[in-house]
Amino acid sequence: MSVLRSSPYLLYSDGKGNIFEDMTLYATGRAGWDAFEVPVEDWIALPEGGSLYELPGRRGIGIDVNTGEMRLCDKGWAVAAFIPPAHTGLFLAAYETAPDAPTLPLFCYTAVGWHNDQFYVPAVRIEQDIRQECAGFDTEKIESGVSTYLKAYPHNRLVKHLAENCCLTYNCPAARNYFMGRWECPVPSSPACNANCIGCISFQPQEEEIVSTQDRLTFKPTAEEIVEFTVPHLETAPYPIVSFGQGCEGEPLLMWETIRESIIEMRRHTSKGSININTNGSKPAAVQALCEAGLNSIRVSMNSARKHIYEAYYRPNNYQFEDIVESLKVVRSFNGWTSINYFVFPGMTDCEEEYEALRKLIIDTGLNMIQWRNFNIDPDWYMGRIGAYETGDMLGVKQLQELIHEEFPQVKFGYFNPSMERITGNYEEDFAH
Repeated sequence: MSVLRSSPYLLYSDGKGNIFEDMTLYATGRAGWDAFEVPVEDWIALPEGGSLYELPGRRGIGIDVNTGEMRLCDKGWAVAAFIPPAHTGLFLAAYETAPDAPTLPLFCYTAVGWHNDQFYVPAVRIEQDIRQECAGFDTEKIESGVSTYLKAYPHNRLVKHLAENCCLTYNCPAARNYFMGRWECPVPSSPACNANCIGCISFQPQEEEIVSTQDRLTFKPTAEEIVEFTVPHLETAPYPIVSFGQGCEGEPLLMWETIRESIIEMRRHTSKGSININTNGSKPAAVQALCEAGLNSIRVSMNSARKHIYEAYYRPNNYQFEDIVESLKVVRSFNGWTSINYFVFPGMTDCEEEYEALRKLIIDTGLNMIQWRNFNIDPDWYMGRIGAYETGDMLGVKQLQELIHEEFPQVKFGYFNPSMERITGNYEEDFAH
């Protein structure tokens, strides 16, 4: 990765799909509600697979190259970057929002700049696993795999959903990998949910001002359907994982009886690979039943380790923050692997109060891993909806990561669920190839 010696220039869009640099302004980054100068060492070249967004109704904030003062860019709209999986953003795009600006769709909005014919973003590569690298996807192999699997499982609604909805319509990386016969196999299992997340990517009420980025699963799969295609995957794929709980569904723990039956049947046929659930962790008793059946790992999603911030975003039905903590403890009691899918929002994730709450969560649960995920949401809209008008003192995302790593060296950092080979072997070196 290229390293800068000076800050990159601010970018702006003309509203017609064209992006330009403003050589009178250096790019800045946002944390919380405020714009900051980004340390030069935090800028890296935009990784392959990254893309740019224009932010309508928003003026970029930069640092004047002559005066050193912050000011608005008066040319066009602000620009942000999407950074690909395995990378965690350190600053959001900095801008001022006009009163009539539309709410942004559910994507991540990382700061971006331009220097010497290259785009730069403030980010770190948090994960060495290559499983979602753009260069690793072969369209011909994927389309061939879809055709082969649909013929092999002609009556399996889940395989059809993964093929036509996830893989071919939304280009879901997990589904694409499945049809290439490798690594982590997604298993959507629940059309319903017991949370009302503000930024839900698969369901938004009609009266809401944003739309979901994909359609939710519309049926309840049977254990037979699940077992039919997951056992061959566990048997034949390299570094195989079967993962319940995907972005195109509700909460898998609402289907825990079916999942338990599936796990028992899978393990009757094969001992290979890892069985994982991505969940909100709302039902500790169900998690225990799954562990007893043979569940190997759990990943619990959270925007915050603080109860009031978590519940303001998830708006849970019939569960509370304490339940997700208990679910993590349950999996550890079975010697299973525990991760949190931690939505990183610079200025909130790295504030001192959140740091202390994260420390407590790690200590209380014996957590194995933090997956530092970029939060896909309009920053202004999110902070307004949860009432976060004061963020408190900020450490910086990179410093937060360093502090956690220093105090808890046993807690692994990453972006993906690790395979059984990686969990039981050399975590740092066993990557998907």
